[in-house]
Amino acid sequence: MLEVILTIVGLMVGGGGVFAAQKIQKNGQAAKADKLIANAQKEASEVILKATETAKKEADDMRREVKNQENKVAEREQNLLGKIEELDRRSENLRKGEGELEELKNEVRKIRGEAQAKLEKIAKLTKDEAASKLMKMTEKDVRGDLVGLVGKLQQDAEATAETQAEMIIVTAMERMASDVVSERTVTAVPLPDEEMKGRIIGKEGRNIQALQMATGVDILVDDTPGMIVLSSFDPVRRQVARLSLEMLMKDGRIHPARIEEVVAKAQAQIDKEVVRAGEDAAREVGVAGFIPPEMIRLLGELKFRTSYGQNVLQHSKEMAQLAGTIAEEVGADVRITKIATLLHDVGKAVTHRIEGKHHHIGAELARKYGMDERIAHAIEAHHDDIEATTPEAIIVRVCDALSAARPGARNISAENFVERMKELENIATSFDGIDKAYAISAGREVRVIVRPEKIDDLSAIKLSRDIANKIEGTMQYPGTIKVNVIRETRAIEYAK
Repeated sequence: MLEVILTIVGLMVGGGGVFAAQKIQKNGQAAKADKLIANAQKEASEVILKATETAKKEADDMRREVKNQENKVAEREQNLLGKIEELDRRSENLRKGEGELEELKNEVRKIRGEAQAKLEKIAKLTKDEAASKLMKMTEKDVRGDLVGLVGKLQQDAEATAETQAEMIIVTAMERMASDVVSERTVTAVPLPDEEMKGRIIGKEGRNIQALQMATGVDILVDDTPGMIVLSSFDPVRRQVARLSLEMLMKDGRIHPARIEEVVAKAQAQIDKEVVRAGEDAAREVGVAGFIPPEMIRLLGELKFRTSYGQNVLQHSKEMAQLAGTIAEEVGADVRITKIATLLHDVGKAVTHRIEGKHHHIGAELARKYGMDERIAHAIEAHHDDIEATTPEAIIVRVCDALSAARPGARNISAENFVERMKELENIATSFDGIDKAYAISAGREVRVIVRPEKIDDLSAIKLSRDIANKIEGTMQYPGTIKVNVIRETRAIEYAK
């Protein structure tokens, strides 16, 4: 191919020379043209020769390279053939080894079967029977050891349980200490001057009567100089009356219509204070967010209630702190224990509206508002009539005893007085047609307000006699109790 190309190039060069010669001849330079043609032919011959030699050399090199490649391929092919033969030999050996291994396995199985049959024949037991008998023997030996170990642990626990319990309780009491305050059933409101006393009493006592009827609190204006004494076994009523008096004295307008309006405002303000007290107690104990709002409100009402002279909310918070410490020491659920302890007396907030013991009422309220059953059980079992079956319930019972047994924590006479006042009101409200009933004058009088559309004047006289008879037949009390039945008819119209 290269030679053909060189020949074509030479012809082209020669043709070019001929063309140039013809052109020169046409111009009258024929001699010069011949010379140029000769030179061109000579140069073309040299170029063709050189190119031919180069092409031959390159062709020889290419032949040698191809030969070398052919030799390498042949060598690799030979190596591959050798490896394939080696693999065939190994595969054959493996097949032979697998066959021998399978024969050995079969022989081992046969020997094992013969040995097992001989053992069963000698022992007269099957494999399963022998395994079962061995397990029973082992269990018997282990059980004996465990019984001895458990007995020893029980003896050690009995020997140290009392000491450990004392240490836990003492540690909890050391970490929680609070002041002892016995609350009273009276509240004193200071008077700015004697003139204010007359304004509070009002013309013919109308203002003080309206205030007593609206709040249900006995108001004493002449017992202590410069003071008005509010007496009631219900501390919530006393708070409403105290706040109402302060608002009236500050405003200066004191008359029956204004008194009713102020008492309503004071009641709304006390309601807010009740909710805030419940939230603060939950936050102080560390269980905020885990108690339903309805239970928070009932808990806040305990701020204004006492038990044997002991503030119930303060008592519950103190117990919750103790219970949390003990629960942490003995491994009980700290949060469940704290919540149950804080709410253990919540039933006392509604005992004047719901019949029953306060711990049963509190447990039912907890269940009603979807609280954990462990909390409800602990509330219900903190007195002895229900068996405590959980560690949390036992801790609540222990803490209740700790808080109540402190010197000065309770005032028995005050509690008896409160119970007598409650019983007086309950007896009065048990009759039909009663709107409100208030025990006042330290339980020496019960003031009963009836619905005028249901009780007429003659019926009011009979009602007072019936209430007095029931009090005489069901209660024990010193002295006499005055039953005061009040029937009032109002006619109201608005000028527009």
